[in-house]
Order: sequence, then C-alpha cells, then structure tokens
Amino acid sequence: EVPDWVYKSFADAGIEFVQEECVTASELSRVAADADLVWIFGGGSIVSAETIPLLKNCGAIIRTGSGTDNIPVDEATALGIVVANTPGAHDDEVSDHAIGLMFALIRKIALHDRKLRSGVWEIEGPMPNHHVVGQTLGLVGFGHIARLVAKKMRGFELTILCSDPFVSSEEMSANGVESATLDAVMSRSDFVSLHSPLTSDTHHLIGKRELDLMKPDAVLINTSRGSVVDEAALVQVLMERKIAGVGLDVFEEEPASPDNPLLKLDNVVVTPHTAGQSDLSHEKQWRLSVETTISFSKGRWPRSYVNRGVNPRWELSYG
Repeated sequence: EVPDWVYKSFADAGIEFVQEECVTASELSRVAADADLVWIFGGGSIVSAETIPLLKNCGAIIRTGSGTDNIPVDEATALGIVVANTPGAHDDEVSDHAIGLMFALIRKIALHDRKLRSGVWEIEGPMPNHHVVGQTLGLVGFGHIARLVAKKMRGFELTILCSDPFVSSEEMSANGVESATLDAVMSRSDFVSLHSPLTSDTHHLIGKRELDLMKPDAVLINTSRGSVVDEAALVQVLMERKIAGVGLDVFEEEPASPDNPLLKLDNVVVTPHTAGQSDLSHEKQWRLSVETTISFSKGRWPRSYVNRGVNPRWELSYG
C-alpha cells in the first residue's frame, strides 16, 4: 500500500503519479508507455529486454533497493535510460545481518538452538571452535554494505581483505581494508562475506574452484544474490566438510524448495531473503525512491545509479 504522504509529495512537486501492478506486457504498455519515469518496487519486474522498448518516453527507471538484476540494465543504457537504485534503504540492515549470520555460525548459535529445542542439552557436544579476534575477514565486493561490515567488525582487530575490480587499492586502504585478488580472499580468510551484485560477470563467481581454495575451518556468508554462488558446488563442499559452514539469506531459486539439500545440513544457517528488513527499512525505501524521482524531475542526477556509462535522454546536472 502506498503511503498517503507519497501522493502528496509528488503532487507538491508537480509529478503525476500512477501506481498499478503490471504482470503482462500489455498492462505495462497501457500504464507506462507514456511515462517519463518507471518505478519498480519489489523483486519481480515485467520490465525486460523484450518489453523495455514499450517505454517510449522513459528517461529513468528506479529500482527500490540495491539489486538491479531484475532490470535489463544493458538495454536501458543503450536506450539512454538511467537505472537508479536506493542502496541506502537497506545498507545497515544487510550489513548487520551478514555479521549476525557470521556469528551464528562461528558460535554455533543456530545449531545449539535447534538441539536444545529438540530436548538435547549438549554441553560436551559440538562446541564453538572458532574465535574472532585477530582473524581474517574477506569481502568480495566493496560497495556500501561491505564497507559497513568492515567498519562494524573493525573492533575485533581483524585483518580485512577485499576483492573488487572496480575499487582502487588506495580507496580500500583509506577504509582500513587490504586489496587482494579473489583467490587470495578465498584462501586466506577465516570468514568470507559476499557483497557482489548479480551480473553476467558475477554469475557463479564463487564456484567449486573458489570454494576449494577456502580453509577447512572457514565460513562463507552470502547476503548478496543466490546465483553469485554455484549452489550445487556449495552443497558438495559442505557435505564433504571441506569448509566449516555457510550462512545464507539468498538462494539460486527463491522461495527455496523444502527439498533444497542446503536446508538439510547442520553446518548451514539460513534466512528467507530478509536481511534488508527492519523497523526503519520500509520507510527508507519509500523516502529514498521519492527523493530520487523528485531529483530526476528537477533535472538532477540521482544519489545512486548503476549504469555509469549511460548517455541519458535527459540533460542532467549534479547538485
């Protein structure tokens, strides 16, 4: 449900706002063919490589949230359409969640919770066999969320490595992080946290080869997108106990099937793609999206957009 203040904010800015759920190309054409801006709220999207040409007047697409894997970014760029997102709506929440999954594995919190609820008081059982202070944390991707993870974990006196081909070693160093190759991150880290967007280049970025590089007592955390990891390869290394465990908020297929083997393993902690949620996140989603729309209406570049090489249909300025 759209909050009342959203309609008022748009009306005050002189923006005509139409909200409708579109699930077919014909519905998209009827609602948005003449729209200057199209706003996608949620994980699904009828806007695809096949349907984007229907948006004859569109100069910008807003995707609420950080991921734009449900938007045809390359096709939008070719048409001069800016693809904006609102990563700030979930940054704190997802970074907190990644750290929470990490500790749930390291301290075996989820495992002992399950055992105790089933009537097993197992003081001498599978005790936590990790420590955090002085260990090495590896980050794959160094966007807003990864930077917050690094900042929040710095008090544990960690060595923090990061692999991101789009961020310079100088920028990483300024944030207290050591630039490293992906192989170095996977092989040297005690805890690896994934923060890469899902693109054609990052699909199955973490496959069997990369997983085999990990230490046998290392843990992997994924709060980015499920398909960044080759799930079949992940199941194999977990079943063979080649790594200590995995914390997942995302899956290759969502909702995850009850038959997914990851749900059967005791060295896996899972949540149903809820990392971005909190008492504040819903309000932030709306506000940042409305602010982005109003910025476009005033001829300004948005706070965040993903297709940096776009030659926009509109004349846009900074500031």
